[in-house]
Amino acid sequence: MTAASLDADARGVDGNGSEARPERWAGVFAMSLCVFALIASEFMPVSLLTPMAADLGVSEGVAGQGLAISGAFAVLASLSVASLAGRRDRKALLLGLTALMCLSGGIIALAGNFATYMAGRALIGVVVGGFWSLSAATTLRLVPTSKVPRALAILNGGNALATVLAAPLGSYLGSVVGWRGAFFCLVPISLLALVWLWISLPALPAQGQATRNANPVRLLRVGRVALGMLAVGVFFSGQFALFTYLRPFLETVTRVHAAQLSAILLVIGVAGLAGTLLIGAVLKHGLYRTLLAAPVLMAVTAVGLALSGTAVLPVTGLLAAWGFVATATPVGWWMWIARTMPKDAEAGGGLMVAVVQLAIASGSTLGGVLFDHHGHLGTFIASAALLLASALLVFVTARADRRSGAR
Repeated sequence: MTAASLDADARGVDGNGSEARPERWAGVFAMSLCVFALIASEFMPVSLLTPMAADLGVSEGVAGQGLAISGAFAVLASLSVASLAGRRDRKALLLGLTALMCLSGGIIALAGNFATYMAGRALIGVVVGGFWSLSAATTLRLVPTSKVPRALAILNGGNALATVLAAPLGSYLGSVVGWRGAFFCLVPISLLALVWLWISLPALPAQGQATRNANPVRLLRVGRVALGMLAVGVFFSGQFALFTYLRPFLETVTRVHAAQLSAILLVIGVAGLAGTLLIGAVLKHGLYRTLLAAPVLMAVTAVGLALSGTAVLPVTGLLAAWGFVATATPVGWWMWIARTMPKDAEAGGGLMVAVVQLAIASGSTLGGVLFDHHGHLGTFIASAALLLASALLVFVTARADRRSGAR
């Protein structure tokens, strides 16, 4: 099989004259702003755990469970949003989820006890699962088919930008206005996103396929979908088996000081933003080749980190490459959803969100066990093995897609 045969064109996704669809880029950028606020809200506690724990009267470990509960509710929401949405206008759903994000920020900032804080975190988990599940299907309806890769890259650009800014910005705001003030700062951003969405999105009535058989799990009966979801899961498990433990690796193996650590994390984030901005053009020339190459490059990077972990400059360069590829790759998988399930993008998006959330949890758990018992070598080699397994699964998925006649 040649490299070219691995890819089917992204043209003609729905076959219903989508090329004539008006371009609503303001809506795409509004959704990207929502993603920025959403990801910042989800991960800001990482840089604020110490003051939050002290103020709420719990340990840092207990305070960190806020991340776990948001992930759990994201899985539940992603698997149920397509069924619960029914025939409701998708614009109204997106506006409702964005309003819920505003409410969550206010609840967390005003939380007088740990239970209230956890309730706010549960709400942000619902928004994560619901919004991401609807994002690919909505993007398909905002731009012509040929512009979908670019639109998905812009959408994921909000994710990349939040990844760059959330932790350092949260830390800075926490030192200036306190952890409650830091969360309050996200509320006006969420409100701005809400207004922009209301103005820029057209009416998005439910489409026929979205209202029937909305259970995402049923999609696993299709061979190439099951294989692709397995590839997604293994990819994110491999990524987060390593990425979750970058900080202890850099502090204990590379032995960087605080300023160097911040600089390296910034390099990773900036490289990821650059990769996200560039991947749209790459995807137009080969979806499966891109999805196959990404985990291979990351596996090579993981091995390189394992072998050169004590040298600051090589480690920084390798992590820049990691960030460039890892942050951009989800755009490719969203494109895969759009191309493989154009009439089932809501259910497919919900299924992928659930798979990704479970993969992140399992990958970080595996990485932690290996890091405790075998150090960074065990963790990084396991990450490389999982990433290579993901590449193999992408190859098998591409063959199944080709056999099915999918284009």
